[in-house]
Amino acid sequence: MNRREFLKRAGVLSAAAILALYSSPSNAADPQPVIVLVTYHSVSGNTEKMAQAVAEGAKAVSGMSVVLKRVGEVIGDDLLSADAVIVGSPVYVGNMSGQVKTFFDNWGLKFGLGTATGKMRNKVGAAFATGGSISSGKEITILTILGAMLIHQMIVISGGGGFATSATTGSDSPGIDAKEIAEARDLGKRVAEVAALVKRGATK
Repeated sequence: MNRREFLKRAGVLSAAAILALYSSPSNAADPQPVIVLVTYHSVSGNTEKMAQAVAEGAKAVSGMSVVLKRVGEVIGDDLLSADAVIVGSPVYVGNMSGQVKTFFDNWGLKFGLGTATGKMRNKVGAAFATGGSISSGKEITILTILGAMLIHQMIVISGGGGFATSATTGSDSPGIDAKEIAEARDLGKRVAEVAALVKRGATK
């Protein structure tokens, strides 16, 4: 074997070794986790129970990092780092609770995430609600939450076969039932799946 042929073969072997090294599973870069923030206001515990089910659904999707907090505990960094935000509220006087409204007001007033900043733009958003009766205002509550997200140019999605997921919790209801819990889990799962598509698709 002459020197030229030796060097040629050595170069091919080196290239093959480098390719094998960087393409091996142990050296492949893991995709960044998709962060889903599930936040809610709850006094009776009903909305909290739904929030926990939503979080469970999101966790069922591979590669998710799920944060579950009450709206009063959320800080600006939670919103900035999240790829998706799911907000739940009880129905108060036919609308979202005052605590949830304050939470949205604080995006601009407290956290520096006003609409002009564009910092919430293209994050995935969804909503869920609980109310005492079928027609207590759950749809209005959900739509006003989604409206607040749309103002920030978020990508809002539905779940549960309607605008979002909800539960009826009044005296004529047995409380949050298995069907409502399943729909809450489905909402969390759908949001997680869409958030993964948005985040990982944007990096291609």
